[in-house]
Amino acid sequence: MAKKPTDTFDLRRLPNADGMTTDIIFRKGQTVFAQGEPAEALYYLRKGQVKVTVISELGKEAVIAILGHGSFFGEGCLTGQQVRMASATAMTDCVAIRLEKAAVIRMMREDALFSEQFTAYLLARNARVEADLVDQLFNSSEKRLARILLILANFGKEGKPEPIIPLISQETLAEMIGTTRSRVSFFMNKFRQLGFIDYNGHIEVHSSLLNVVLLDDPTKKRDD
Repeated sequence: MAKKPTDTFDLRRLPNADGMTTDIIFRKGQTVFAQGEPAEALYYLRKGQVKVTVISELGKEAVIAILGHGSFFGEGCLTGQQVRMASATAMTDCVAIRLEKAAVIRMMREDALFSEQFTAYLLARNARVEADLVDQLFNSSEKRLARILLILANFGKEGKPEPIIPLISQETLAEMIGTTRSRVSFFMNKFRQLGFIDYNGHIEVHSSLLNVVLLDDPTKKRDD
């Protein structure tokens, strides 16, 4: 997977802007913001992982993203959203920067470098959303799970497997790819037996898992 666009995001000047930033620590399980709350700021994640979820009118919850350090979230406030369309919850202890909406808009107008980098991030995020949609529409749940594991492990960074979020549940993975927990359990066991992943207090993903995503059997139908 490509390196996250925010790996090189320059935030050095932001703390010097009046009212621009506030460092906040969120403990594991703590809500950063909730669906339906006023959308007044966005956040930049310095450390940790955050889960973004939505709840339907019928009360069904879906995980739409798991974000790692170097990610922005809550940027919908810049597009005219008056209330949050999703909730964000810390999956681990996190350190984030709160970026007030008005200050970000001012920085985008006055700071060409910040505007360029932030725009590049948003374009990359949009491309990721489109790829997720294509994945959901055309790929089997096995391929979708493999792709999510590779993304969560930051695959491609120096070619080394990296631990995924400790104790991430199979229910969460099932919600992310739109299948059942039993299917996720089946494929996780299959991946481990084939040597694509390891369990050791966390999940380690090996580059061989990419074969599940790349290899395509046109005679095989979707299993969900």
